[in-house]
Amino acid sequence: MGIELRKDSAYSLLVATSMGVRLTPVGGQPVHASDTFTMQATSAESNVASISSYLGLPVKVLTTFVKGSPISRFIQDDLASRHMDYEGKEVEQGGPWGYRHQFNIADSGYGSRGPRVHNDRAGEVGRTLNVKDFDLERIFGREGVRIVHLSGLIAALSPETGEFCLEIARAAKKHGTSISFDLNHRDSFWENREEELRQIFHEIASASDILVGNEEDFQLCLGIEGPEAGGKDLAAKIDSFKVMINRAKEAFPKADVFATTLRQVVSTNAHLWGAIMAEGANWHVVEPREIPVLDRIGGGDGFVGGMLYAILRGWEPEKWVQFGWASGALATTFLTDYAQPADEEQVWSIWKGNARVRR
Repeated sequence: MGIELRKDSAYSLLVATSMGVRLTPVGGQPVHASDTFTMQATSAESNVASISSYLGLPVKVLTTFVKGSPISRFIQDDLASRHMDYEGKEVEQGGPWGYRHQFNIADSGYGSRGPRVHNDRAGEVGRTLNVKDFDLERIFGREGVRIVHLSGLIAALSPETGEFCLEIARAAKKHGTSISFDLNHRDSFWENREEELRQIFHEIASASDILVGNEEDFQLCLGIEGPEAGGKDLAAKIDSFKVMINRAKEAFPKADVFATTLRQVVSTNAHLWGAIMAEGANWHVVEPREIPVLDRIGGGDGFVGGMLYAILRGWEPEKWVQFGWASGALATTFLTDYAQPADEEQVWSIWKGNARVRR
């Protein structure tokens, strides 16, 4: 048992996503008290892919755009600056009340004041993602992909995106591409769609090699029975996650890796950060330690991105969770939702606790 990656591939990592923009007040101020904002292109899945793209691996993004939109151009230029190839249909806006890219309006918080996030997804063009708009035989068959990363956020956006993710998983399995699936349950996405989405998530999870999620994700997305309620401390969370994953292994025997992050908020700018990963019969735990936080959004995506990068590099499994932990910690030092590692050494220095100046 183990993850066997396809070798003859144009792309190391491929992600399917709905791109949008984030508006953030400057100086850690709350939204309602601000008149000056920075804008960045964002999505959870492109956040994951950024670790590999900045460290030199070929990455591709499947998405969709609003035709003629300056926001679309902004997003395309941003993806190119992150060294990512992208492919996606350009959808007609359909007038002022038609399609657009989602807006994520969020302040970073400061000290005792926590961050607040407001998602404005009305008319989101990403909900139109349709498998008919992509040549999956070309992408997975002729071009080739080593790992495809799917997210429950995209699978649950609409019936079309659910089918889109299903067909990607089927094509990946057919052509020997490994599948990573971050469950990412959202109550508002699942409302009145539980049976439909449970079937979709179950099929994707059954084909996956890597499953990521917390206890609630596994329970609500896949129906895995949760452990008895324990304490709120991180040590209890580690024990309860192990109980959960042992049950998930029986339900999804194809998956070789199960992982989650552990976070305890001391203040907005200081967190206890840990991680746990099951690889085959082996457990790899990063005991929580304190990290400084400039902006917490994207830390979990950074963890997944770092873990996938380590797997793609063929390192020993112990390093998968270590590099993931450090990549997540790195992401929280950026004002963008994604980490931009200069090189592997920068990430490993975070793991070693070495913050000395490099000259």
